[in-house]
Amino acid sequence: MQIPVINRSHHPLPAYQTAHAAGLDVRANLTEPVTLRPLQRALIPTGLFVALPVGYEMQVRPRSGLAYKHGIGIVNSPGTIDADYRGEIQVLLVNLSDADFVVQDGERIAQLVVARHEVIDWEPTEELSETARGTGGYGSTGSH
Repeated sequence: MQIPVINRSHHPLPAYQTAHAAGLDVRANLTEPVTLRPLQRALIPTGLFVALPVGYEMQVRPRSGLAYKHGIGIVNSPGTIDADYRGEIQVLLVNLSDADFVVQDGERIAQLVVARHEVIDWEPTEELSETARGTGGYGSTGSH
């Protein structure tokens, strides 16, 4: 699939890090480092603008290494870039650790995953089909 992209950053386009990776690593595009204090969040620019085909979204997901090593996540994970959005892709990072974290220019801060999605029409009804699970919610399928 080809996706039109404008790269206003001074970094290479996002790339897959392995042959079978689902996500492309995206980099911070900063004029100076950004310090995230514990529990602080910041919108980090990437310098990238895309035009997705209708029926697709781009998911912005955390990088597992940043989460594991430094407690850095994405507040609205996964973030969604819609097919009609033409603004800059930005990543809403949050520091969930107890130490400051400095985001450097060019640092890989998130993954981008392109996924197909459906558009639905609601079908109002008074009853839903029966299932074995029924109305069991949070924790209802766990074992003791």
